[in-house]
Amino acid sequence: MAREFTLAELAICAAAEAWRGGGEVLATGIGPLPRIAAGLAKLTFAPEILMTDGEAYLVEEPVPLGPRNGYVPKPSGWMPYGRVFDSVWCGRRHAMVTPVQMDRWAQGNISALGDIRKPKVQLLGVRGYPGNSISHRNSMFVPNHSRRTFIEGEVDVVASVGYSGKRWPDGKPRNVDIGIVVTNLCVMDFKGPDHAARVISLHPGVTFEEVQAETGFPLLRADRIATTPDPTADQLAIIDRLDPTGIRAGVIKGNPPGRRQAA
Repeated sequence: MAREFTLAELAICAAAEAWRGGGEVLATGIGPLPRIAAGLAKLTFAPEILMTDGEAYLVEEPVPLGPRNGYVPKPSGWMPYGRVFDSVWCGRRHAMVTPVQMDRWAQGNISALGDIRKPKVQLLGVRGYPGNSISHRNSMFVPNHSRRTFIEGEVDVVASVGYSGKRWPDGKPRNVDIGIVVTNLCVMDFKGPDHAARVISLHPGVTFEEVQAETGFPLLRADRIATTPDPTADQLAIIDRLDPTGIRAGVIKGNPPGRRQAA
C-alpha cells in the first residue's frame, strides 16, 4: 500500500503523463516538479525519451535534484547546446514550462506583467519560448490555479504562440502543439472544438465548478472527465529517489495533501 501522498506528488505523476506515447524526444522539465515528472516518465513507461544532466551530456539515469552529496551523473552521450537546438528546430523536443499567465488561446507569458513598454513586474523575458512554441510540443505546469494566471483576456506579453490567429498573416496558426496543463486543481488540455480549453481530470476532492471559478475564461468538460489517479508506491519511491531532499514540498503553497480534506 502506498504511503500518504502530497498534492505536489500527485501533480508530478499527472505531469509525467505528458510524455506518454510521444516517442524519442528530448524531454525538458523546467522547474522542480516538471523535472521530476520527466525523470519519472523515463524510469517507468517512457524509457525512450532523452534527458540531459543540465550541462552537456545525455543521461539514462535522471540526475536527482538538490545537493549531489557524492552522486556522479552517468553520461550516455554528448549533448552540447548546438545539438539541443537541432532537436528543438526539428520538433524532437517536448518541454514542460510554468507560465505566469495563460489565456483561452493557450498563449503563455513568462516575460512581464503589465504594458511591456513599462511593466509593473519584469520577469525572465521571452527567452527561447517563441521559437519553442512553433517548433515542438509544449506542456505546462501551474502551481496556483487562479484567475491571475488563467486570465480573462489576452496575456500581457505573448511569449509563446497559442491557437489565436491574431498574429498570423492569414489568421491560421501553424505548428502549434500544446500537450497538457497540470495545475494544483486539475489537468487540462486544449483539444476542445476550435482548440477550446477543457478539463480532462480533477484532482481528488476538487469540483469542476471550483476550477471554472478560478479560471478567467470558459472551460469545457471532457466527455469522460476523470479523477487524477493516486500515485503508486513505485512512483512515490522513484520521486523520493529523484528528489531526496524534498525540494518538491516548497512548490505548492503549504505542501497540502493529495486528497483534499472535506470542509
